[in-house]
Amino acid sequence: MSDVNKTIQKWHASFKKGTDFDSWGQLVEAIDEYQILARQLQKEVQNSNSSDFTEEQKKTLGKIATCLEMRSASLQCTQSQEEFKLEDLKKLETIIKNILSHNKEFPFDVQPVPLSIFIDIKETEKTDAPAGAGSTEAFPPRAPGTLLPRLPSEPGMTLLTLKIEKIGLKDAGQCIDPYVTVSVKDVNGVDLNPAQDTPVATRKEDTYIHFSVDVEIQRHIEKLPKGAAIFFEFKHYKPKKRFTSTKCFAFMEMDEIKPGPIVIELYKKPTDFKRKKLQLLTKKPLYLHLHQTLHKDN
Repeated sequence: MSDVNKTIQKWHASFKKGTDFDSWGQLVEAIDEYQILARQLQKEVQNSNSSDFTEEQKKTLGKIATCLEMRSASLQCTQSQEEFKLEDLKKLETIIKNILSHNKEFPFDVQPVPLSIFIDIKETEKTDAPAGAGSTEAFPPRAPGTLLPRLPSEPGMTLLTLKIEKIGLKDAGQCIDPYVTVSVKDVNGVDLNPAQDTPVATRKEDTYIHFSVDVEIQRHIEKLPKGAAIFFEFKHYKPKKRFTSTKCFAFMEMDEIKPGPIVIELYKKPTDFKRKKLQLLTKKPLYLHLHQTLHKDN
């Protein structure tokens, strides 16, 4: 078997693995498989030295990569124009399997993903970003480790400072460059403030990663709509995949805002900003430890 046929066989196996995970409801695994395959296809598309595929075939591979990303985004509940369904994705199986002989029109009106988007996914995996349900581009992304200052005080209004003290994880010592993304979402998962990334954790100790960093919530508590929540996404770098991944998340609802320490539960990714399909990360007593300070200008 030629090298190019082996490559196609690998792609087809990866595609089948992803759609199988997807149909079994193993969404995290499906997302990983889709994103890995999308990057492999895109790499081939951008390889100007490769003569294994014609320009037309490369264009088709690029479109398949786009569809994989769209399905991946649908599974992460991102606010996309419309959901890309599993049965639609499955229509591409014969195309990827027979890419060398395929000469029919592509079944979906999509464009190959631009290189810059793949660089973003590869290096930051904004998500396991694409972030989570209902994320919005209303606020420009900020560089990791750039926290915002406290808002000016207003008479009768309350501001909240959250100190992220530590997070408990069974494999804490193995996490590389861990940090937390803090965002405030409404009941539909739409951003109410710019998201903020903490600096990388200060130290690891047993099953804990210590941050000891203050995050200033960028809206007065009285101005937060009913059903809003503050989300904490724990992220770390994966050297094998060469991107930053969301490991788990936690959230705090409005009735939990009160001065003093608070311990909140950790949930499995992908981040569900609508809080509808929550699965605890572990049954072990491992949590996110915070300390709240309220500032009220009377």
